[in-house]
Amino acid sequence: MSTMPGDARTEQTTAVVIGTGLSGLAVAAELRRHGVDSIVVDGLDILGQSQPANTTSLQRCDAADSATLRERNEILRHLRNYAASHSVDVRNTTRAVQLTMLEAPDQAAPQWQVHTPTGILVADHIVLTRCAHSQLRRMLNDFGIAVGRNVAAAMRAIGIYLVGVGELITPSPKEVLRQAKTVGQAISAKVNPDGPHPSTAVFPVTGSFAVLGC
Repeated sequence: MSTMPGDARTEQTTAVVIGTGLSGLAVAAELRRHGVDSIVVDGLDILGQSQPANTTSLQRCDAADSATLRERNEILRHLRNYAASHSVDVRNTTRAVQLTMLEAPDQAAPQWQVHTPTGILVADHIVLTRCAHSQLRRMLNDFGIAVGRNVAAAMRAIGIYLVGVGELITPSPKEVLRQAKTVGQAISAKVNPDGPHPSTAVFPVTGSFAVLGC
């Protein structure tokens, strides 16, 4: 991670994870185990409707899950301890408010700007842990990307990954951890294509998604 020349408020990192709850910490921990830098920030707020091209705003979409709250809190406690002991960059008081896609030359994958009240984070990969299915489709439309049936695949193609995101069923903590592991491995495989990766397949997607309030 480094500060970009000419702008003290702009930071460069490999991945930005949006969401400081279970999903976000699980992904950050997995990336850390693979030696991939990331910055974890709080979820996206609603902005005005008028946005420039290649820019989108996401709204918070939290869902309570009382049945597994105790298990989730226990996992969160372990993940927070891991984050603290391994210097994972978690910024609980920093909220992402806007996401901008930077056009890349020669068909290269785009870079991303995550705008926060205190500056801009620039990254090659984005992990979303908050957003409903309908909001994801709107986001892709904002970026001028055709949306097919597999929203997650369309997002992965531009460097955005989903963990515990969707609209119908809240995933169990175990499922969130599984998704975080596969997404972490997928990003690591792109960052270090020559390194050992036991599995780079992203979790299968069906017609419905799951919401996790992080």
